[in-house]
Amino acid sequence: MNLLPNSLLNGIPPAVPVAREPARGVRSMQVTDLPSVGRLFNKAFRRKNEEPRQDLLDYLDHVFLKNPGYAPEYGSIVHEDNAGHIDSALLALPMSFQASGRRITARLLCAFMADGKPGFAGAAKLARAIRLSRPDLCFSDNASPTSADHWTTGGGFVLPVQSLEWRRTFRPFQAGVDRLGERLPASRHLPLSALLRPADGVARRLVGACTPAMPPGTASAEAGPDDFFACAHQMTERFAIRPDWSYDELRWLMETAASNRLLGQLRCKLVIDGRGVTIGCYLFFGQPGKVAHVLNILCRAGRELDVVGHMFADLAASGYATAHGMAQPFLMNALMRQRQMSFRHRGYFCMVTQHPDIREAAIRNDIFVGGLASESWSRLVTDFR
Repeated sequence: MNLLPNSLLNGIPPAVPVAREPARGVRSMQVTDLPSVGRLFNKAFRRKNEEPRQDLLDYLDHVFLKNPGYAPEYGSIVHEDNAGHIDSALLALPMSFQASGRRITARLLCAFMADGKPGFAGAAKLARAIRLSRPDLCFSDNASPTSADHWTTGGGFVLPVQSLEWRRTFRPFQAGVDRLGERLPASRHLPLSALLRPADGVARRLVGACTPAMPPGTASAEAGPDDFFACAHQMTERFAIRPDWSYDELRWLMETAASNRLLGQLRCKLVIDGRGVTIGCYLFFGQPGKVAHVLNILCRAGRELDVVGHMFADLAASGYATAHGMAQPFLMNALMRQRQMSFRHRGYFCMVTQHPDIREAAIRNDIFVGGLASESWSRLVTDFR
């Protein structure tokens, strides 16, 4: 989600964490602010000038005020105008990270919003206030071009590869209808799947690239939070910058992500080699017959081709029409060897840090981020329309 619609970003500095002594009118978001923030969200991102539904208020409370890492100094902030009305807000989700040998609290910025032109001044004050701080690590995974310009002007930087989305097609006719549904939501209700199934069957027989080959000696098994937690810690240790979730934090993230039923069921699968060794795993939302939204791909160093190849072969055999996810530098070789693969710009992945060594590690791609450490799982992106 863009930090602000383009029309609201002009002239506003990049969003970075709040200073300890914020400017007048800027303060931490409180539970009593949620109705005002929910209304701002409706106006800025849903183009609806109406009171927020209770489920939106509950979700904002759960994600931004009741997450395991919450503390006022790391959380969301709002700006009050002279009349005491909230005219702008920045939603932020703190996450534990390892960064160049130290444990820090990073902030994922999820939504920066203002109440139209009357809120521009408040948004500018909010941004100026938070810009005074020197963050350990602050990032957004889906910023607009204007927002990305402000990040870089203010000392931040863009990760080009993580700004891309990969997409692998298995059933081209169904995949085409699904893409149409992304642009024209009303078309999702047309009963086309049954008509397309025979055409996709023919395509898969005639076009071998639609049926990826299974890497020899690999198998998969359903996995739970404990398995993913173990893989996340073991298989990301090689990166200088990586999430450092506690078990409770990861469990909360997975349970909160799983509530996004519009993306399907949240599933995790282990990839096992011929010796019975777990060489990777992948976490994804599944809508059988349609889309697999892949959040995270984890693997042992050097086993990227086997894990990625097995994942695509398994998803194709399970009936998905297509799969997509955020690009990662360490996976690019394995991804680009796939046929029926495409890449597209998904939004700018922007970061800012006060530490030169963290910046250098990120720029040289010594980083694992995205998936659960992004807002791609959030209902704010897909729901509350």
